[in-house]
Amino acid sequence: MALPGSLNRYLLLMAQEHLEFRLPEIKSLLSLLGGQFTNSQETYGKSPFWILNIPSEDIARNLMKRTVCAKSIFELWGHGKSPEELYTSLKSYPVEKMVPFLHSDSTYKIKIHTFNKTLTQEEKVKRIDALEFLPFQGKVNLKKPQHVFSILEDYGLDPNCIPENPYNIYFGRWIADGQRELIESYSVKKRHFIGNTSMDAGLSFIMTNHAKVKENDLVFDPFVGTGGLLIASAHFGAYVCGTDIDYNTVHGLGKASRKNQKWRGPDENIRANLRQYGLEKFYLDVLVSDASKPSWRKGTYFDAIITDLSIWYQRIYKEIRFTEGNTKGNRKMRLSAETFLDEEKPKWSQVPQGTAKNDFKRIPSSDTGVECSLRAAWYTEEMVPWHPCLRLISNCEQKLSSHTARRLITMEKVKEFENRDEYSHLLSDHFLPYQGHNSFREKYFSGVTKRIAKEEKCNHE
Repeated sequence: MALPGSLNRYLLLMAQEHLEFRLPEIKSLLSLLGGQFTNSQETYGKSPFWILNIPSEDIARNLMKRTVCAKSIFELWGHGKSPEELYTSLKSYPVEKMVPFLHSDSTYKIKIHTFNKTLTQEEKVKRIDALEFLPFQGKVNLKKPQHVFSILEDYGLDPNCIPENPYNIYFGRWIADGQRELIESYSVKKRHFIGNTSMDAGLSFIMTNHAKVKENDLVFDPFVGTGGLLIASAHFGAYVCGTDIDYNTVHGLGKASRKNQKWRGPDENIRANLRQYGLEKFYLDVLVSDASKPSWRKGTYFDAIITDLSIWYQRIYKEIRFTEGNTKGNRKMRLSAETFLDEEKPKWSQVPQGTAKNDFKRIPSSDTGVECSLRAAWYTEEMVPWHPCLRLISNCEQKLSSHTARRLITMEKVKEFENRDEYSHLLSDHFLPYQGHNSFREKYFSGVTKRIAKEEKCNHE
């Protein structure tokens, strides 16, 4: 199966984690880097192998400097559903594009990567030897080669039904690896200051990439907690600040969240977390603030708003208001919220769970968007946050159990906030069917109560 005569065809090897978050992350990063994700590009759902058209190798390398959802990227030289199709595809690849990497002064090695199957060393050697028709003139160097080539074989997603032969075979030149190591190096387990709801490193970087955070941006987290999202944003060169209603968390006081530690130490705070990773210069400040009280003057302040509201299901907030104009123009603004809602609908966001009412009275005046990670049960697509100033970019679900999940929702602002938009949600039929059934806790624990009652009844019988 010959490939089209494209000079910018790349194979992306994805990590099999947070599957629904992968495509929006790659789209956001390509847009940030000046590329474009078009419908002609091939994606394979849950498959780890994606074929992309990327304008240049520089953009491909820069993409891998940001993504935590992708493992590696390769310049794709050939692709087939059988070895014969792969060889035919490789023979049709322009020789002049191969020569710079195969000349006599170069060193190289060939690696074998299989998904959902393990090959013996003998099988690997056999596959490498079958490529002798390629014009390799350099020397093999297994330790420090100048160029690395890979054969990648896809044996499907079902570990209980592994086929004898692969569904797809790819051959390409390795370009770069992704940033998966950030998940370990920024692990909450190693962090100086943590809390009960600290966002894990992987999701923090994913949310930051969805928000298109970049160098010199100003990022705000209105429910900052222990600052996990600020750390991820600062890693990419953004200046960060935040607010939280919890005085002890903001000042690093009170009881510790770590095992075998009763009280927090004298230097356990958000600033110390950024200092731990050499990012203190990006820290602006964190304030004690009640989000239900307007605290911002009119103006343009933030490039991005990213937050997580996982603690909300334990507290009751009747109203949240943001003053108009707290983001810079022509920048991505994101709000990530794990939220549980009750009673009335917020003006830009509606989720069918919980004990809080989100009433964002004034949308930040930015030509950008809002990103929300919403913990949701009994959730339907019609309940996606809505506002006339915002356009939905992506809606990703992460399942937590058989009947609960949370969502990361990205929205982009399409127009400036006007006074007439303040009560637009009350006039829309979009929300009418979903008012009054948002009690997440009651619905969640009603199942537990029923199960206990059923078990007690069975025991009595």
